[in-house]
Amino acid sequence: MNTTENALKERIKELTCLYEVSSIIVNANYEQIDDMFHAISYSLKKAFQYPEQTEICIQSNNIIVRTGERDEDSPCIKSPITLFNVENGFIKASYSSKALIQIDFLEEEQKLLNTIALKIGSLLERFQIIKNEASLKRQMEHTDRLNILGEITAGIAHELNTPLANILGFAELLQDKITNRDELNDLDKILNSAIYSREVVKKLMFFACEMPQEMTTVNIVSVIKDALSLLEPSFKKHEVKYIVKTDRDAIDLKADTVQLTQIIFNLVINAIYVSKPNDLITIFITEIGDSICLKISDQGEGISDENRDKIFQPFFTTKPVGEGSGLGLSVVHGIIASHKGTISIENNKPKGATFIVKLPKL
Repeated sequence: MNTTENALKERIKELTCLYEVSSIIVNANYEQIDDMFHAISYSLKKAFQYPEQTEICIQSNNIIVRTGERDEDSPCIKSPITLFNVENGFIKASYSSKALIQIDFLEEEQKLLNTIALKIGSLLERFQIIKNEASLKRQMEHTDRLNILGEITAGIAHELNTPLANILGFAELLQDKITNRDELNDLDKILNSAIYSREVVKKLMFFACEMPQEMTTVNIVSVIKDALSLLEPSFKKHEVKYIVKTDRDAIDLKADTVQLTQIIFNLVINAIYVSKPNDLITIFITEIGDSICLKISDQGEGISDENRDKIFQPFFTTKPVGEGSGLGLSVVHGIIASHKGTISIENNKPKGATFIVKLPKL
């Protein structure tokens, strides 16, 4: 076969490869990127001058696909895969360990590799844009739902405040007039239920952002220790231990002291709830650059994957009916967001979970 026929044959193989790859990309699914890489790599392998001895490797988005083993000393060509002008992987062609061929690749083969890399990069960019748009849409829908829920919640909280205040006021007046022990016990139940309801209303108002903020410079270490001293009876009741770890005695930040205490209370009370006797809760506080990092770790069962995305949603709770309103963590999330901070969760090894709060110092 003469040189012209060889060149024509190679050109047909390249055009066939481009057609096949274009078809693969058109029908590509984001959930099956590794399958797409496999299909492209084998199509590309057939387009080379010596397909039986050529091996293709495609790597991107932490996915690596190879058609076979390559000889480390054999010639190879490589083309980067870029996403938004940033290198995010590569396509490499090289001779296999069994190949007897020790010649350079054709210039046309390098061009083909560059073209395929460009096509893959464009596809991955499109996937990323679609993914970002879907994420943004979910965030907007979530924000809209929270805004509507916040307005409804604020109205409910205001409507409940007055009757609850009346119930508490009249119940306290009756305490001075009733002497019968059984009746006093019943009255105590009314008072405790009303106080619990008032706390739920407070959480509703926090969630609805109806509680005004008073931002001052506070020492978060002192706030944490004061909150823990108030929670000392709960620790003793549940036989749970705690330790505070910090690299300094004073770490200042600008925050609302009441709301900061609310964050600590809710997270620590949740940690106590999931703990067993003699478990240890660790409260770690440190300063990282312009932010304060607070970590509260427990030794409970951890957070399941199913609940991880729901845990900050209002009215979601894993506690039995009557033991939780499902507002604690949503209130915490709202307060932290209003302080321009973030909260995240990590499961510990071998057990337990850590809530990580990051707040800007100013």
